[in-house]
Amino acid sequence: MVFEVRKKERENPQSLVHRFTKTVRQSGVLLELRGNQFKRRAKSALAKKRSALRRVELRIQKKKEDKLAKPK
Repeated sequence: MVFEVRKKERENPQSLVHRFTKTVRQSGVLLELRGNQFKRRAKSALAKKRSALRRVELRIQKKKEDKLAKPK
């Protein structure tokens, strides 16, 4: 992706750099690159099954605890 910002008449270099950085920020390229910097691997099928079973077990355990809890 190429960004082109041309210098306007009687524009100082500082404002030119400011306009360039503004266009880059608004394009969202930096956010996309930062998001791809630390890419997470997808969970394996076995890991998905294990985490699903753990959630089910925790839900059952929570229901048991709620039933055995003292009334308020």
